[in-house]
Amino acid sequence: MMLHKLFDKEPWFAPRRYGYGSGLPITWQGWVLLLSYVALVIGIARLGAHASRGTHIATLAAIFLATCLFSVIVARHTRGGWKWRWGKKD
Repeated sequence: MMLHKLFDKEPWFAPRRYGYGSGLPITWQGWVLLLSYVALVIGIARLGAHASRGTHIATLAAIFLATCLFSVIVARHTRGGWKWRWGKKD
């Protein structure tokens, strides 16, 4: 059931008023996604800090992949999508 909600086009994030991208979450799903992303990045960074010296590239790669996935989900769930905005309300 929760996975089905992930692929809905319902907006979870408000659009930015100026610039490109998303603003703050507007639903509980958006807040859960944002907090989960932050916790995941912190967890990856902490594991990478305690690992051997050669794993820094793997740590950066894992954070990069998590950020890419997070960005795609946020873009899909932003009201009006990601586009450049000049201050007008959508």
